[in-house]
Amino acid sequence: QVQLVESGGGLVQPGGSLRLSCAASGRVISTNAMGWYRQAPGKQRELVASITSRSSTDYADSVKGRFTISRDNAKNAVYLQMNSLKPEDTAVYYCKAGVLARGVWSDYWGQGTQVTVSS
Repeated sequence: QVQLVESGGGLVQPGGSLRLSCAASGRVISTNAMGWYRQAPGKQRELVASITSRSSTDYADSVKGRFTISRDNAKNAVYLQMNSLKPEDTAVYYCKAGVLARGVWSDYWGQGTQVTVSS
């Protein structure tokens, strides 16, 4: 069984930084596109950043220049470095990954990690 396990959320003051991590565990053969999404209370889930298997990246306009997505293919992991955090970045952050397991490609989601930006 494949799982995406996230870590790194928490409470931080405006202007601070956090680093989120997400790793695929289980019978994983490979991963392709990976990404981070977030969902604030009363809002729809939105894409924050994505990265292809060749490390081509894309960002939501609201986080460009502040967030950096990266990956470690050997560990089947994806990271999100978040700098200059703002209160409007407060949300539950989810990672998503395309995973090859048992000969089948499927999309998996992490369980979510809370990020709260507040003074």
